[in-house]
Amino acid sequence: MTATVPSELRMANDIARNLGHLPGEEAVEAIAGHIGRFWDPRMRARLHAFADAGADGLDPLVVAAVKLLR
Repeated sequence: MTATVPSELRMANDIARNLGHLPGEEAVEAIAGHIGRFWDPRMRARLHAFADAGADGLDPLVVAAVKLLR
């Protein structure tokens, strides 16, 4: 049996995978920009909560992007 991954965590990691080809800080800014523009505030709040809880399972690029969004 596999654990269910929260949709915000899965989607944020998918975005990081899609934009991970960009150079370091550019990728982080692109991820933060995408999440800031297209995600509902409630989704962003849940992503912040995941990051605050230790970021277990979040791509390091997403963790850096969450810091930019604050």
